[in-house]
Amino acid sequence: MYKSIYKIAKMDCPSEEQLIRFGLNGIKQIQQLNFDIPNRKLEVYHLGNVEMITDKINSLNLDSSLVKTETTSDNIKQSDDTCQRKLLWQVLGINAFFFALEMVTGIISNSMGLVADSLDMLADSIVYALALFAVGGALTRKTRIAKMSGYFQLILAVLGFIEVLRRFLGFAEVPVFQTMIIISLLALLGNAISLYLLQKSKSKEAHMQASMIFTSNDVIVNIGVIIAGVLVYFTNSKIPDLFIGVFVFVIVGKGALRILKLSK
Repeated sequence: MYKSIYKIAKMDCPSEEQLIRFGLNGIKQIQQLNFDIPNRKLEVYHLGNVEMITDKINSLNLDSSLVKTETTSDNIKQSDDTCQRKLLWQVLGINAFFFALEMVTGIISNSMGLVADSLDMLADSIVYALALFAVGGALTRKTRIAKMSGYFQLILAVLGFIEVLRRFLGFAEVPVFQTMIIISLLALLGNAISLYLLQKSKSKEAHMQASMIFTSNDVIVNIGVIIAGVLVYFTNSKIPDLFIGVFVFVIVGKGALRILKLSK
C-alpha cells in the first residue's frame, strides 16, 4: 500500500473537505483519506499508482500539489457510515435553517448582503447533501444530483448579480442595518456550531475529521455582512450592502462551477 501526501492551499473549511471526498469517490484504489485542515494537508492511502488521484484533486482548483508518495504499513481504520450520516445531517440542518432565515430576513430588510449570505449557506447545504449521497451511494446518482445542484446554484448567483446591478442603478432603498447585524451574528454562531460538530468528530471518526477554522470563507462572509451593516448605519447608504453582496455572489458562483466540474 502507498501513502500520498498532498498540500491543498485552499482547503480551509469542511466544505472543501466534502468536495474533495465527493471528487475522489469512485476511485477504487483509495483505501482511506485523512484530512488535516489546519495544515491544509491530505493523506491518501491507496493501491496502485497515484496519477489518477492527483489529476482528480488538481481538477478541483484548490491550489493542490503532491508532496510525496511512499510505501506504508499503517493500519487502515474502516469508517462508520452511520456516524458519517448523523454528523452530515446535523450540519446540513444547520446550514439549511440559516439559508431560509437569511433569505427571508434579507428580502424583508432589503439587504443583498443577507440574501447573498443565504445563498452561501445554500451552497454549503448542497455540499453536505452531496456528501450524504456519497456515503455508500451510487456514483451515477451522485453525479446527476451534483450537476442539477451546480446549475441551480449558478443560476441563483447570476440572478443575484443582476439584482445587485439593478440596485446600484438606484432601484432600492437603504437596507435595515439592525437586521443585517443581528441575523449575521446568528449565522456566525451557526457556522461555529457546524465547525464544532465536525471538529468533535475528529476524535471519533477519522474519515470525518475537520477543524474549526474561524478564517474560513463562511465566517469571513458573516463578518463582512456585519461590517457592511455598521457602514450602512454610519453612511445611510446602500453601497456597503451591495459591495458585500457582490463579494458573496462571486464565492457562490465559484462554488457552483466547482460542483459542476465534479459532476463531469
